[in-house]
Amino acid sequence: MSIETTVTRAWQRQALWLWLLLPISWLYGLITMLRRQAYKIGLLSSYRAPIPIMVIGNISVGGSGKTPLIIALVNYLQDKGVKVGIISRGYGGDSSQMPALVTATSLPSVVGDEPCLIVHMTGAAMAVCPNRQQAIATLLKAKPDLQLIIADDGLQHYALQRDIEWIVVDAARGFGNEQLLPTGFLREPMSRLEGANVIYHEKPSTDLTQNSRSGNKIQSADRLIMHLQADELQHLWNSTSSEAQLNSVKPTNNSRVHAVSGIGYPQRFFDTLESIGFEVIGHPYPDHYDFSLTELLQYGDYPIIVTSKDAVKISALLADYTATQALYDEYIDLVSRLWVLPVTAVLSENSYHNLDEQLKALGIRIDHDMNTSTSL
Repeated sequence: MSIETTVTRAWQRQALWLWLLLPISWLYGLITMLRRQAYKIGLLSSYRAPIPIMVIGNISVGGSGKTPLIIALVNYLQDKGVKVGIISRGYGGDSSQMPALVTATSLPSVVGDEPCLIVHMTGAAMAVCPNRQQAIATLLKAKPDLQLIIADDGLQHYALQRDIEWIVVDAARGFGNEQLLPTGFLREPMSRLEGANVIYHEKPSTDLTQNSRSGNKIQSADRLIMHLQADELQHLWNSTSSEAQLNSVKPTNNSRVHAVSGIGYPQRFFDTLESIGFEVIGHPYPDHYDFSLTELLQYGDYPIIVTSKDAVKISALLADYTATQALYDEYIDLVSRLWVLPVTAVLSENSYHNLDEQLKALGIRIDHDMNTSTSL
């Protein structure tokens, strides 16, 4: 088990030994505060892009539903006639090949798994680079008519000025012991949420009739809310000539499955599969984990279900393998059992209204005569 997986599980259990790390968390918090103040007062320089920037991020380590949210927002804006592009640091990719545009043929090993997934689902213009200014320059050189850029996971990247911030909070996961790294899983203190645009990732069944803010009861309509909706299972390998495709049988409700996940918060994926009727054998891996086909062979007795983000990398492995040789029997059996569970972020009407008003203030027109987006 990796150190990352061990610490992640400790955060989930709120293990007592984490409090031994509190002095490190205090030092981390001090450095974080001083760094943010240095940008605020101009001791450290920041970059202002020529067009508006919307940052989507979180204050916690691990998955919060940010990538499905970005996909939903991009699709909504495209439907409304807004020319939107995306930038990302390209985590898990090859920084020596960045800045780079992400295309339908880009490899996760080069640009990262999440950028590949976002472009596959939206077709939007996207560039990746740890230096966000270079990513923006690359993107605008390719698409100079863009009206808005969404920065994926750039909340703590204060070298980039932003016009809109949305902070994603996983309400089901919460904030653990509410401590900064490494005692807890917070990148920034809870105070960072005060006065911010916060979108709460809730479970679909959660009762949101009233919630507390600063001691006052408010109606749920005042909150920005989203949930993830499980879509229909899809076979991971879509080659029409594949023998594995012909031999594949979709798992049914109440059947036992291997859930293999290399995302920030694997338990949410396991819970989703259980909620739609599967008996789950969970196999959590570190976020952005690089699977191998040989590694997946060990799950040989039941169907294997993965997330869309993991499917991007596994599909690339299969494409690379079959480019040089045919699948032999053991791999044919593996591929026949590989399935992916896509999810869609469903946003409250209030979330879209909030976005519309923010963009209007920036001079970006939303065309409501065009297609309407799915909402709660």
